[in-house]
Amino acid sequence: SQQSNVTSYGATTAAIITLEVFAGMGINAFLVCVLCIAWIKKKALNSNEKILLLLGCCRFWHLCFSWVYSFLSIIYPNYFYVQPTCKLLLSIQNFFDCSNFWVSTCLCVFYCIKIANFRNRFFVYLKVKVDRIVPLLLLGSVLLSLAISSSLYGIIDKAQSNNHDSSGQRNLSKASDRMDDGYFHIFFIYGFGFATSFTAAIFSAVFLLFSLWRHKCEMQKNSMNSLSMEAHIKAIKSILSFFIIYSIHFVFLTMTLIPSTREEYRIIFLVYIFLYAFPGVHSLILIFSNPELKNTLIRILSCVKCRVCMR
Repeated sequence: SQQSNVTSYGATTAAIITLEVFAGMGINAFLVCVLCIAWIKKKALNSNEKILLLLGCCRFWHLCFSWVYSFLSIIYPNYFYVQPTCKLLLSIQNFFDCSNFWVSTCLCVFYCIKIANFRNRFFVYLKVKVDRIVPLLLLGSVLLSLAISSSLYGIIDKAQSNNHDSSGQRNLSKASDRMDDGYFHIFFIYGFGFATSFTAAIFSAVFLLFSLWRHKCEMQKNSMNSLSMEAHIKAIKSILSFFIIYSIHFVFLTMTLIPSTREEYRIIFLVYIFLYAFPGVHSLILIFSNPELKNTLIRILSCVKCRVCMR
């Protein structure tokens, strides 16, 4: 009976994750394709488009490798203890996961520098040099993610090399315990990287909200037109929604690093549903907040709808 419940849970989880992953991959593939076509036509991309392009690529491959990892962990849970695929798959997944998180932070920092209005000299300097800083931020994000994933690969490789000659159920259990000891170091590095990225993103969002709110109050005092007021209110709501979604995403991501939480099927089920939905949902929000991407998506959907009606 217990085995049947676990199997049913696994099948349900795999089905929902698969739907979310393929939907998210489609959304991010659209984002990447449109930006690449624009890059070819204009032979150049602005800073915002560069960040979105790298973010779309990272999220596409992050969802792809995360789905493979989840599928194997649900269907073949013992596979990770007896095959060398685990260390390579985990390292690649971790690389794109960290890249996704850090590039998202770069996007938030970029919006803060570009939109916010402070009189601080250092902030003014960043605003002037932001287009030159963006490539360095993106390169730093990729290198940092590579360093974390390399550390992850080394820890798993060491844990697996200690269990190379393991065989049988008892030895498999010992291998599992040793792998869990190695995962402590993995989770520490993993969590520290995400905490640093999250802190930078949250501070950027708070500064941007403060700047927009202050400018909105000044516009009210000067009796500015309603259209400008509505635009600022819309921007404040957008940043506030990102702040809430990003915070929930970080909390759920932290929960996956806690061993006791991973043993609670119902809790971890809800956590993974949100985590796999976030890359697609947030990319969709970014698409609709960009007029060019939004119009392109609407045109494609209109063409698809017309072809369906003609059939």
